[in-house]
Amino acid sequence: MIRGVIFDADGVLLDSMAIWEEAGERYLRKQGREPEPRLGRTLFAMTVQEAAQYLKETYAISLGIQEIAAGILETVNDFYLYEVQLKPGVSEFLEALKQKGIQAAVATSSEKSQIEQAFQRLGIRKYFQGIATCTEAGAGKTEPAVYEMARNMLGTEVKETAVAEDSLYALLTAKRAGYPTVGIYDPFSEEDQEELKRQADLYLPDLRNEKRFWDCFL
Repeated sequence: MIRGVIFDADGVLLDSMAIWEEAGERYLRKQGREPEPRLGRTLFAMTVQEAAQYLKETYAISLGIQEIAAGILETVNDFYLYEVQLKPGVSEFLEALKQKGIQAAVATSSEKSQIEQAFQRLGIRKYFQGIATCTEAGAGKTEPAVYEMARNMLGTEVKETAVAEDSLYALLTAKRAGYPTVGIYDPFSEEDQEELKRQADLYLPDLRNEKRFWDCFL
């Protein structure tokens, strides 16, 4: 029986993956420049520093790389603070967990301040025992450290703690560490969906499918 759930934030709870493609484009427009087609795809795999250097060189921006990087991050922060919305069914699912006495925590690669701001505005911060970040855990989601950190916030055992992820590589990390896994669809992980379905203990199009969750884990 599941006693706790660890959620990824971006792509599972928050409809936020697009900002990591759009941040560079939004920043450029603030600078009065028109981005090239599909710039977001070009920048998506880069670090913020690499993206800043690319924008500086490609668009002849006079600012330094650190200033450009700070501007990109400010654009992302503003999105979390003012714009990001919940994915379908999130509030209802979290309330159902609470009613059943199942605790929840978050394991995220994003900055804690971004997630805290979004959760407070959207009214869901009250449902979580804590928010664990990869920065605090000292490793990305190729390692299970962030899930262990989140699980310690719950006080549950590995086998009774489900991990919900939209990214295949992160779900596989949790699975190898012994956690029951829930794969959640997000369009930004479209190419991995079939393998996500195959690897997850439970696959859900979104969190409106809570009956399937109860049938699988309770």
